[in-house]
Amino acid sequence: MKRLRVLMTRQEVVPERLTGATAVVIDVFMATTTLVTILENGARSVYPVASLEEADEVLAKLDAASVLRGGEQDAARIEGYDHGPFPEEYAPEVVREKDVIFVTTNGTRAIADTASADRVLLGNLRNARAVARHLEASGTDSIYLVCAGSAGRFTVEDFLGAATILSYLDVDGWRLNDGAWMALDFTERHREDISGVLKQSRAGRWFVDNDRMDAFDFVADAGTSGLVPEVVGGKLRRAGESESEPFPGASQGGIG
Repeated sequence: MKRLRVLMTRQEVVPERLTGATAVVIDVFMATTTLVTILENGARSVYPVASLEEADEVLAKLDAASVLRGGEQDAARIEGYDHGPFPEEYAPEVVREKDVIFVTTNGTRAIADTASADRVLLGNLRNARAVARHLEASGTDSIYLVCAGSAGRFTVEDFLGAATILSYLDVDGWRLNDGAWMALDFTERHREDISGVLKQSRAGRWFVDNDRMDAFDFVADAGTSGLVPEVVGGKLRRAGESESEPFPGASQGGIG
């Protein structure tokens, strides 16, 4: 029996249950959206890490002259880091031929939480269709769509991301958990108004209230990216690429 589950927060992950499964981590505002953008814009290597301590460990093994560090902690820019959590900070001319270490409060920790899965992919609204196509082509019979959430709380935007991916999948013959059934109903009612749904979310209202509609519109532009990142050996690669030598000592690692 093929099984598909939607988990509402990363705290619902039970590592031993992920064995043999493909996990898709979703943190729409902003971790997985920004990480996809960094890889898409030509970074040489991208390391999503779960903590500032792990970021320091990764940095110690790289040529510091070629490294950019970015992300956030508790929605604040990290002192001493080069960039924050927003996609526009990682333009092609900024990240090309650079090694990027990226850490956030929820999203990159969710990546670390799913490390026991056979495969860990990153999803968001922009690459939702591409993720669904990749999952179907992969032949996997166990899928977890993992919403990062925020400090253990459910977030509408991550659930919308999971629901949008699910809406592109043929779920005939799959056994769905309650979260997946709810996601199917949610996307049936809201798939034509993704931007409107996002504006009603707590995080979405922050972007509206702070006149950051450029970033908001980028996040909400569903289906515009064909890139599906996979976490292998602590770093990102395009899913389907041949596996390169894992980064020594790095774990799959965790406002995102």
